[in-house]
This record gives sequence, structure tokens and C-alpha cells, in this order.
Amino acid sequence: MRQTKTLPAAVRRWAEQRIGPVVSVRDASHDWDRSRVWELEGADGMRRYVKVSPSEKFFTRETRAYRHVVPALGHSRAPRLIDSRAQDLVLLLTAVPGVPAKELDLATSDWRAVHRQAGALCARLHEAGELDRADRVEAEASLEAAADGAEKYLSRAGDRLTGGEQQVIRDHAARLPRVGPVPVGFIHGDNQPRNWLWSASGLVLVDFERTRPAARIQDLVILAVTQWVDHPDRAQAFLQSYGRLLTDAERHALRCLAALDAVNCLAWGPDNNDQVVTARGRRTLDRIMRESRP
Repeated sequence: MRQTKTLPAAVRRWAEQRIGPVVSVRDASHDWDRSRVWELEGADGMRRYVKVSPSEKFFTRETRAYRHVVPALGHSRAPRLIDSRAQDLVLLLTAVPGVPAKELDLATSDWRAVHRQAGALCARLHEAGELDRADRVEAEASLEAAADGAEKYLSRAGDRLTGGEQQVIRDHAARLPRVGPVPVGFIHGDNQPRNWLWSASGLVLVDFERTRPAARIQDLVILAVTQWVDHPDRAQAFLQSYGRLLTDAERHALRCLAALDAVNCLAWGPDNNDQVVTARGRRTLDRIMRESRP
């Protein structure tokens, strides 16, 4: 059981200068050490959220996303940034309705509806505005950057992978930069049901600290190795509302990225005692090994 995190007094004073007196605070952090999010209830009865970013990079990405990318999702489809404070890496956000979809026991048809709406929202996000020159350079280099990270994760995973598994990861990393041109844009960066809030009002996306210019296919990796493996109907619903089928290059990239996700999970999961992430990596790698056999 994780320990409840206390809202820093200086952050509370800063928030109250913007929204008035706060009458209650609830720790709303994810279950990992660097996640620091609190729900604030004001004297006016309204709820807001305050988030302390885990790093300057994430703070910069998230504040930029809320100002220039997230509005493309449309009214009420994401929180709104009220204010931010760079020296404390803190963001003050509006509250939005819904419960993380991963926490809900949904019927098959409801899961399809969730993925259908997620596909539409991801399409809006991926097409949000024109990339400037620096953004396009970053986006077009994103697959090569992902491939370059393979050795770091292989080193961290160590003997959790066999020699044969390590070679398969290296083979997929080598293929990734050569899949051919793929569509680029702004991606969410952690696109999965824990960041999809579902309610009678529809779907809302949250948590934009990993939003950045990249190959759009990178936003589908977690879904492909979790939600869609056992439920192809969810993938079909997502892609129908996404508005297009994946290109051949994207399908090849997705397979390579799944392999890199597997080794990342097998490096990070055990080190952080996260059995869910570890199991995701092992399942994906086992599947890739079976498919790679002659």
C-alpha cells in the first residue's frame, strides 16, 4: 500500500492565490514515486487539480501541450490549464468528469464505444496544428531515437532476457529506422485506458506530460500490446474513428516498437516492483519470439 503524499504548503498557497481558499485536499497521484497530483476542493465548491511535474522536461512538454495542442481535442475533452509556475514545476488544472476506463467493468459494447471515441480524439491530437521546423525534425527522428534506446534497456534488463531474446530485440531495433516514411504529428505519449476518463458525457484525455512531436504510430504501441491483443474488435473500433488504416510502414514500425516496449517493460517493471508492466513485457516478448521462429 503506497503512502499518501502531502501537498507542499508553498504549492497550496500559490494555488489559493489563483482559485481562492481550498477546503479539502485529496492525493490523486498514480501509484509510482514520482507522480504527484492532488485534487483540490475550493470554498466555491469547485474541484481543480494541482500537479507537480517529475522533471523540467515533462513540465515543459505538458504546459506546451495544454496551450497549443490540447485545444484541438475540443471543449470538455481534456482538462484546461488555469496557470503554471515554472520554478516549482507545478500546473493548476480544471477538473473533468469521468473515471479511468481501466478501473471500470465495462461490457463489450461499451469498450468498443470507448475505443471508438479514443480513436477520434487521437486523430484530432495527431493533427493538431502544423509542426514547425524544429518539431518536424524531432518527429522525423523519433523512430531512430527509439531504436537507439534499445541497448540502454537491454543493459538494464540484463539476464532477464536470454541471448536469443536479446538478439531479436536488436534485430527489431535495427529494422525500425528503415521501415520507410510514416505520418508524424503531436502524440499523447502515454495513450492508454488509465489516461482515458469515461462517463455519460463521453471520453476525456488526461496527462499530457509525454506529449511531443513524433511518429504517430508511437501512440498506438501500448494499446497494441495490451488492449488489442485479445480484443481485435477494439482495435477495429479505434481505427474506424481514427479515420484511416495504418500504412505498411506503420505496421512494420508497430511490430518493432512492440519489441522495444517489451524490453523497456522488462527493464523498468522489476526494478520498480510493477508486476503489471513486467507481465506486459514478458507476454509481448514471448509472442514476438514465437512469431520470429522459422
